[in-house]
Amino acid sequence: MKSDMNDFTDERQSIIGNDVTAASRTPVTRYLVCATLLSAVGGFLFGYDTGVVSGAMIQLKNYFQLTPVWQELVVSVTIAGAWAFAIVAGTATDAMGRKPVVLVASLVFAVGAVLMGVAVNKGMLLGGRLIVGAGIGLASMTVPVYIAEVAPADLRGFLVSINQVFLTGGLFIASVVDGAFSTNEDNGWRYMLGLAGVPAIIQFVAFLGMPESPRWLASKGNYQEAMVVLRKFRGATADIEQEFEAMKASSLDHQNEEGSTVLMQVLRNRSLRLALIVGCTLMVVQQVAGINTVMYYGATIIQMSGVHEESEAIWLSAATTFVNFACSFIAMALVERLGRRMLLLLSLIGVIISLAVLASGFQLADMHSPRAIPSGQPGSCSNYSTCAQCVNSPLCGFCSSDSSGMCLQVDPKNMQHSSVGPCSNHSSTAVWGYDWCPSKQWWMTILGLVMYLFFFAPGLGAMPWTINSEIYPLWARSTCFSIATSVCWAFNLLVSMTFLTLTEALTKYGTFWLYGGLSTVGLLFFFLFLPETKGKSLDELEDLFAHPWWSDSTIHPNKKTVQYVHIRGINHAYTTDEADSGEETS
Repeated sequence: MKSDMNDFTDERQSIIGNDVTAASRTPVTRYLVCATLLSAVGGFLFGYDTGVVSGAMIQLKNYFQLTPVWQELVVSVTIAGAWAFAIVAGTATDAMGRKPVVLVASLVFAVGAVLMGVAVNKGMLLGGRLIVGAGIGLASMTVPVYIAEVAPADLRGFLVSINQVFLTGGLFIASVVDGAFSTNEDNGWRYMLGLAGVPAIIQFVAFLGMPESPRWLASKGNYQEAMVVLRKFRGATADIEQEFEAMKASSLDHQNEEGSTVLMQVLRNRSLRLALIVGCTLMVVQQVAGINTVMYYGATIIQMSGVHEESEAIWLSAATTFVNFACSFIAMALVERLGRRMLLLLSLIGVIISLAVLASGFQLADMHSPRAIPSGQPGSCSNYSTCAQCVNSPLCGFCSSDSSGMCLQVDPKNMQHSSVGPCSNHSSTAVWGYDWCPSKQWWMTILGLVMYLFFFAPGLGAMPWTINSEIYPLWARSTCFSIATSVCWAFNLLVSMTFLTLTEALTKYGTFWLYGGLSTVGLLFFFLFLPETKGKSLDELEDLFAHPWWSDSTIHPNKKTVQYVHIRGINHAYTTDEADSGEETS
């Protein structure tokens, strides 16, 4: 018996030693790099198609004579498509696999881009936007899950963050393309919207050579193929035995629990239910912080601040998206050092401060808004005494010269002119502002936007996707991530559909104060309920929400962690401290 226990101890210590050694030098293989980068092209397309509308909208509203309601519709129909197909993606990835869904998303992106590029009416434009929304929904749910499942534990946060870098890179490239074609007033928007088809086709062709997720293969009982694929991702000489056995055990556990739907099993499991609540709240707070009003209406917000030249507003918007892109690399650098929790909390604090700067800028601009002199024209527009009051009405615009101007009725056939007065044509030197006022406080808006994106990108931008891709067990991952992603798009739709309406109802500064208040609520929630996930394997994370974060050993490094090893039919418990000393517990 003593000899058997010595053999047990030697084997257990051998496993622990091998695990530590492997964790300290995880190989990065060609397959791992290619699979991560090629799947992250879906993130690039996600970013491009959501961001390109910011600059394109300035031309679209002139070309198609879009009212504020139509502008919100052009933006929001994409989000509605993303919402619907994010829900479908969960079932699709479980049934078909992660790889086929990524390929389908590529084709959908390409079709939508072509339709938008050749649009001759509002219907075709909306159809194209709806189709790319479907692609965004599929990609936004599938890509982070695929990357998380092929990544080793010690590189998972870093590799999933690459998807966010590609996403923000897509936003930045979209802004550059917007700027490049901003002077082509007739057809510039066609190039802006249609060019997304190029990377979509490239991704489709290249991704055909990538393998399926080994964890999905294991979940379907294809253990031999899962082992072969895992070997490709880890390298020919890597020790994958423990990772494969944990993967296999997770899939077997689920098979033993089959008999009801995945969602019902999730709702009956207290810790998994809490994980889903936290995952969905991450997505909600990301959206109600107002990020996509900045992305979709960035150029419009800059115009609202007092920058009236269209090309200048578009290029300033491009500069702010570059900040977003550059700061995404901070997440890659810090996610495995600071951890997900700390990075998110620090990011939220910065976002709240930035929203206060944005709101203050618009509030000061309203307080010092140019005076509107009586126009002598009939109608409600002549009743407004300041520019801020004037442009808050969708029926009116401000015709200005120097420090004052007149509030005039907008031409219903062309919003770039007033219906009467000196701004009714381009012959006058007066400047027409349909939804903006001349302001000396415009720099505060630019500063607020830059600060906002600087703080948002590394934490609140990247961490909701990273954390959601890793906190659910294999058998529930697609379903839970699909639910969280659909919640993200639902609130994205809510925020983007109401932004212009809120600026009219609450004023511009009131809208950003609202976003700041909601972000503060999110900060308190995550401080109380979000645990740290850094350095844990996907299988260890299954029990993460079974106890409060403040009792977690990742917060208290001196706390002993009990682990269980199944060897030769014996379940044996030991602590991490005892593993080092060789002592056993009974």
